[in-house]
Amino acid sequence: MSGTTAQPTPPSRTTRTRSWWGWGWADAHPDDAECAAMGALVPGTLAHPLPVPLVRDLRIAPPAVIPPASLAHLVDSDPGPRASHAMGKAYRDIARALRGRPGRIPDLVARPTDEREVADLLDWAGEHRVAVVPYGGGSSVSGGVEYRGDAHRAVLSLDLTSMGRVLEVDVPGRAARIQAGALGPDLEDALRPYGLTLRHFPQSFEFSTLGGWLATRAGGHYATGRTHIDDFVQSLRVVTPAGTSASWRLPASGAGPSPDRLFLGSEGALGVITEAWVRLQERPSHKASAALSFTDFDAALRAVRAVAQSDLSPANCRLLDAGEAAMSGASHDGSAVLVLGFESADGPVGGRLGQAVDLARSHGGRRDDTPYAQDGAPADAAVGAWRSAFLRMPYLRDGLARMGAVAETFETAATWDRIPELVEEVRREVGAAALKASGHPATVNCRLTHVYPDGAAPYFTVIAAGRPGDEVAFWDDLKAVAGDVLHRHRATITHHHAVGRDHRPGYDLQRPDPFALALKAAKGALDPRGILNPGVLVD
Repeated sequence: MSGTTAQPTPPSRTTRTRSWWGWGWADAHPDDAECAAMGALVPGTLAHPLPVPLVRDLRIAPPAVIPPASLAHLVDSDPGPRASHAMGKAYRDIARALRGRPGRIPDLVARPTDEREVADLLDWAGEHRVAVVPYGGGSSVSGGVEYRGDAHRAVLSLDLTSMGRVLEVDVPGRAARIQAGALGPDLEDALRPYGLTLRHFPQSFEFSTLGGWLATRAGGHYATGRTHIDDFVQSLRVVTPAGTSASWRLPASGAGPSPDRLFLGSEGALGVITEAWVRLQERPSHKASAALSFTDFDAALRAVRAVAQSDLSPANCRLLDAGEAAMSGASHDGSAVLVLGFESADGPVGGRLGQAVDLARSHGGRRDDTPYAQDGAPADAAVGAWRSAFLRMPYLRDGLARMGAVAETFETAATWDRIPELVEEVRREVGAAALKASGHPATVNCRLTHVYPDGAAPYFTVIAAGRPGDEVAFWDDLKAVAGDVLHRHRATITHHHAVGRDHRPGYDLQRPDPFALALKAAKGALDPRGILNPGVLVD
């Protein structure tokens, strides 16, 4: 192919150790003193942090199945890898691990290196009633990478990270063919020499894979434009028990229902995504950012709507309510904060930022006269504080969990006419439920992470003292209250965190019945033995 180069990049190696039970790197977690200091800020938490859980303290039974000699070299049965593949990284996963109750641990972890090996593993699993749970970086926060139940003889975690190469880069066409197991940093490192980027940066970027983003229809960091990974896909290759699906690489097509749309968001229940052609863009060289404060959150919502409905297309348009702004250090006076950011590979973006700031000011936004942070200049203090808190927050959540606190998030999306009342009802009803269940007040904050001309994606943070030893059930109760509010307002059960097992009740209510029938039929045709990620999307 003219203009296409091979790029056989191997998966990266690092000497740092991933935490088996918590978020990210094991050496980045708060120590006992930091945990205790955070717990002191949440009334009703434990006096001392729960100990960091150890794999050796788990009762891990020997594998219930033994793979044939032809597959043995792909499979690991050691306790450490099995425990680290048992769950994702949601609060309920962390809380279960801290209490020594991680759920069903996979019998085996397989790491195929090509599609033939994926197909062979699926064939063997189907013949021996082994459930197969596709696994990328393991950053699922909706129960998407664990097995629940006992309908299968054994469980195989299918880890795709040994298939993590950038195979081809089409520079003139600004696209690349990339294996599904490529982790975010490795993918971007391989594209950097070409001056190109995928420009998809979820909070889990460091610990998630292209295949995981595709299988969950993941949202990235950017607030407008191409907010979801769907928008970057040219074609997919997917291995199913019924055969391999390979769509054509095209800029666009009107030829019937899109085959890629069947597998985007399928969460490994219909097939194993092995590679994709994805659209790239030039790396931005011009950036500018600013922050504005608002005393009135409803006025701030109107400001954000005005920016979203303009043609300015900010890369970042993140509104933090007063509680979220205070928690991140972006505000100390009870104000809500709007973080705006622009970027481009073509030229300076200060003019567009100035127009967005003027729009926000016309709705009551306040900003001092300091110059905009742009093209390498120091960021606004509020912008810098928010960025630091954004990356650190998952580690702090785990520290609070060690103190017996519930510290979790959930997100949704709704049209602009529903947003103000939706946000208010979630705050009120989840807060009341937490107080009634625990006797202690809860903090319920909100931020807007993605904005569209017709609506926005509110993202909620809940922090409360949990019921000692019963933290998971306590959170499940709060999540059910939140789900009821979302359903009343016809807000989606998830904007970008996937359905998994945790969101199934809300997803079943949201999807039309005829579509549910079609999805079940597709599952039956592609996975007739029901081995692929059982319990996700369909029964």
